[in-house]
Amino acid sequence: MIAKLAWRNIWFKPLNTVLSVILLSSSVAIITTLILVEKQFEEKFSSNIEDVDLVLGAQGSPLQLILSSVYQVDAPTGNINYDSAKVWMNNPYVEKAIPLAFGDNYRGYKILGTTHDYLTKFKAKVSDGRLYEKNFEVVVGSEIAQKLNVNVGDEFFGSHGDAEEGEVHENYAYKVVGIATHTGKVVDNLILCTIPTVWQMHGGHEENPAHGEEGHVHEEDEHEHEDADLTLDEPNMEITAVLLKVRNQMAKLTWQRLIPQNTKMQAVSPVFEVNRLFGLFGIGVTALQYLAYGIMLISGISIFIALFNTLKERKAEFALLRVNGAGRFQLLKVVMIESLLLCVVGFVFGTILGRVALSFLSNSSEADFKMSFNPYEFLWEKEGTLFLLTIFVGFIAALIPAIKAYNLNISKTLANA
Repeated sequence: MIAKLAWRNIWFKPLNTVLSVILLSSSVAIITTLILVEKQFEEKFSSNIEDVDLVLGAQGSPLQLILSSVYQVDAPTGNINYDSAKVWMNNPYVEKAIPLAFGDNYRGYKILGTTHDYLTKFKAKVSDGRLYEKNFEVVVGSEIAQKLNVNVGDEFFGSHGDAEEGEVHENYAYKVVGIATHTGKVVDNLILCTIPTVWQMHGGHEENPAHGEEGHVHEEDEHEHEDADLTLDEPNMEITAVLLKVRNQMAKLTWQRLIPQNTKMQAVSPVFEVNRLFGLFGIGVTALQYLAYGIMLISGISIFIALFNTLKERKAEFALLRVNGAGRFQLLKVVMIESLLLCVVGFVFGTILGRVALSFLSNSSEADFKMSFNPYEFLWEKEGTLFLLTIFVGFIAALIPAIKAYNLNISKTLANA
């Protein structure tokens, strides 16, 4: 009965109610979106650098090297000589080395030349078909297979560079021999082949990247190809980067200094660069959180003003309720429940709105960076805390109006009515 009365009283002034709900929903939506993005962003970045102690690549921006080689979301810093890289790959301190050669793309999805260890690193298996063995055989990531309806046995032509609109290479066709299992990691959005495939597609050897696109193994003459398949034993070839897992932590520290001093390469710690990125990312997240809490504070003030003004106009109504048997505590509960109902409605709408916003954000990031977010995930601890905070705002906003209703003087109110 009291809850029903409180619900009707909420809509006594619908504009005030709508304003309060909009403000509260906006703050909850922003905080919900930030909570989900931060958690999933960190999870995706952290999971992709597992078993990678160092990334060996061309000198340039360390963060750019990590983003391009580990996460496939940036242009590479350039190419490195494969023979020079093998000196470090075959070092006794190295437990595992995974070479990467960036090729072209198929409908915007990168074609990456690498070894089978790359799939093993991400714990990806072949759900349909088999692993690639020969040049121009490819294993397609699960996301690509689903979105582009790619099946084992299909053939396609790659496009030059990273851009989907690049020139199509019609001299060689890639053949799909396997579909990888879903991992939720970067491998789901890649097309994997042998490293010699990338070399052969681009006419074999080239000393420097051409066409102004660093990090890809490009051709000197696209129309000059060797009839025989190239192998990993070819001399003077180039790759883009190497993912290293080292046995000795001292080597991990010293190589970051020794390699750039003695070679044209650099060795970068992905953990260090990702933590630095999280630090930069965290500044923006914190600023937006402060904005959201500010909006929530404003919504609390709005609820307080609405209840306070409404109480003035409903004194006679409350006095009549008291005359008809309602106790002081029941009037207090009516006002308090009104505020809490507003907060619950605002929280529900804010939670929904936040997930809708995350869905749009996910579509945008997937198109640009091949990274998606799950809007249906619930973080019960953090979102539960947010719910309690929302209820607390409603409680504080209703406290003074509720006390005034509790202390209402019946005789004076009815005399002045």
